[in-house]
Amino acid sequence: MPSPSHPALSFGRMAAMAVVALLLLVGGVWGSWGSAQHVMLAKGREHGRLTVVSCEDDTCTGPYDPNGAGGPRAGMTIEKSVAVKKGEEFPVVVKPDTRELVRGGLAGVLYAWAPLGGALLLASLVIGGGMRLTRTAWTVAGAGAALLIGTFLAL
Repeated sequence: MPSPSHPALSFGRMAAMAVVALLLLVGGVWGSWGSAQHVMLAKGREHGRLTVVSCEDDTCTGPYDPNGAGGPRAGMTIEKSVAVKKGEEFPVVVKPDTRELVRGGLAGVLYAWAPLGGALLLASLVIGGGMRLTRTAWTVAGAGAALLIGTFLAL
């Protein structure tokens, strides 16, 4: 004879796992949006190209050549990553009211959303293991893996 508390426990487990998965996804969006907003909503922002001359612990610098009017400027920085190498030139977008740059174009969009890709992979484990929704978990994992692989190939 089934226990009357079994449906309540099952619902409680599903609700708890849904909250954990949702927190992972919100964290991924939150971590991505800081850079993604500048790349995706770039209308009205300054665009140009950066040639990397030197890299320190966390940032790389080099001459920035804006599109349109104005000449090259020095002192602009971009976050150091595996994809930023000395001597490389790539499109960038200037963060408003700063001297910081974010990578532009499709590679910049994918790179900005990479934290969401990791969050999707983690959430898929919670969805599949904790909620027992295997098809949904495989779909979420596939989306996260596609985003991360696309980022790797674009950079």
